[in-house]
Amino acid sequence: MQFRHFIGATAVALALPVAAAAQTVIGVSIPAATHGWAGGMNFHTREAIERLEATYSDLDFVLATASDPGKQVNDIEDMVATRNIDALVVLPFESEPLTGPVKRVKESGAWVTVIDRGLSEDGIEDLYVAGDNPGFGRVAGEYFVEQMPDGGNIVVLRGIPTTIDNERVEAFQAAIEGSGIEILDMEHGNWNRDDAFTVMQDFLSKYPDIDAVWASDDDMAVGVLAAIDQADRSDEMWVLGGAGMKEMIKRLVDGDTDMVPANVTYPPSMAATAIELTALNYVSNAPVSGDFIIGSVLITPENAEKYYYPDSPF
Repeated sequence: MQFRHFIGATAVALALPVAAAAQTVIGVSIPAATHGWAGGMNFHTREAIERLEATYSDLDFVLATASDPGKQVNDIEDMVATRNIDALVVLPFESEPLTGPVKRVKESGAWVTVIDRGLSEDGIEDLYVAGDNPGFGRVAGEYFVEQMPDGGNIVVLRGIPTTIDNERVEAFQAAIEGSGIEILDMEHGNWNRDDAFTVMQDFLSKYPDIDAVWASDDDMAVGVLAAIDQADRSDEMWVLGGAGMKEMIKRLVDGDTDMVPANVTYPPSMAATAIELTALNYVSNAPVSGDFIIGSVLITPENAEKYYYPDSPF
């Protein structure tokens, strides 16, 4: 079953407490706030857990954050061994190292919800909640084609090696195919400002003619912009990030578009959505298994106000 965009209905359903037969323990395992998007995700995750625990006395949540795949594996194994979790909501730090451990949780009889970074084996999870990663890459690629009708040279920064990064990049490449846009180079910036700064410094030293950069993430875009500024090449290229960081959206709101002309949505609140849907499985009879995909939208100066949240951590 596949279902899309029914957050309003979910919110109504969750507002009506339903008695459960026994305490249900839901483990939540997510990456630590190592970059801006993850910081926003952590904020929304904690807020959702607090709200749901206050609403449902028979739901108990166990939250663990990890700064690397090894710790995340240990966290999940500890949840199973010491808390006997009924469900696991997990955003894998990386796809491959987490696939086996999450599969063992599923084999133990627990419900599994996977967020964002898919596992490297299909069919393990009961519920998958994510942004539209192919759409994210496609929207970005289409924007490049629109802005570069005569083609040109670009460089690309990839994220952490994951299934979602693959989906984004493949869709981006498909969108620019035949446009005359040449990808000079592509390297992993790991959704990290410092890593992206280093990668962009290397690109700038190797390529004297760069027309634009697909940073594919706003944290990486910050590092990219710093490297371009340091090299005094700001008048040569523009940068497209993604995920809607409030500082980037503010540029669009203010009309500061010379270097950052647009953005693409990828909401960090999707973790809260995944937790709410998982809770719904235990407090109602509503079917929640399947895929919940949140579409990606191009943000421009014309619609930027709609996506600007100054009080958000991201």
